[in-house]
Amino acid sequence: MSKLVNLFEKVKQNWKINSFSQFIIIMIVFAIAGSLSVIISEPLLEFLGLKHENMITIKYYILRILIIFPAYQIVLIVIGTIFGQFKFFYEIEKKMLARIGVLKLIEQVSKLTRGQ
Repeated sequence: MSKLVNLFEKVKQNWKINSFSQFIIIMIVFAIAGSLSVIISEPLLEFLGLKHENMITIKYYILRILIIFPAYQIVLIVIGTIFGQFKFFYEIEKKMLARIGVLKLIEQVSKLTRGQ
């Protein structure tokens, strides 16, 4: 039991959360956002005119995975906001996007558009 308490204390410190109930809310948000982004990826592809029946299976699933990632980013913020955790998930999003280089890419594009 003490290992579990120590693990929670590390998570609490790293994520800068206040309580176990906030931790539970955050876990629920991650679960809902992940599931919902997978669920909405198929209708999004169909909206774009990309149906599973019309393409090679591997190509369809690669496109679906590529749709899931941005959908997850949006859904995570929306669901996090609904659960009153916007600040936490906004910081998580910034870290996640910075790790994969999206923020650096956005900065470079904005510099190019401003002529710097």
